[in-house]
Amino acid sequence: MLVRDAMSTVVLTIGPNHTLRQAARLMSARRIGAAVVHDPDTCGLGIITERDILDAVGSGQDPDLETASAHTTTDVVFAAPAWTLEEAAEAMTHGGFRHLIVLDGTGPVGIVSVRDIIRCWAPTRRRTVTAAGTA
Repeated sequence: MLVRDAMSTVVLTIGPNHTLRQAARLMSARRIGAAVVHDPDTCGLGIITERDILDAVGSGQDPDLETASAHTTTDVVFAAPAWTLEEAAEAMTHGGFRHLIVLDGTGPVGIVSVRDIIRCWAPTRRRTVTAAGTA
């Protein structure tokens, strides 16, 4: 199975000046765990996750004053839609993160998360276990 089969095509893109509260509110409304941060004045694309926001708030930072740019990961590993889920899982495991922005030639087309991969693999795993148990 490929990343394009598992990824979410709901890509929330925010600007670097969004506050953490604004980012959290938008992510919560869409029930997603990450947002693409587009900053045309710097490197372009980054990612902010629910964990980034949680870490900032947990350390006492004000979510109404802190901006996404201060908490964005800019050293991002991107996935291609044609990657296998194994390649995506390996990149996540190696990098210690749970989300990959999926890029094609025109820009972000999706985000794939650990949850997306598990959702795809779980039915296969159940069939394998069931088949093994009946043999």
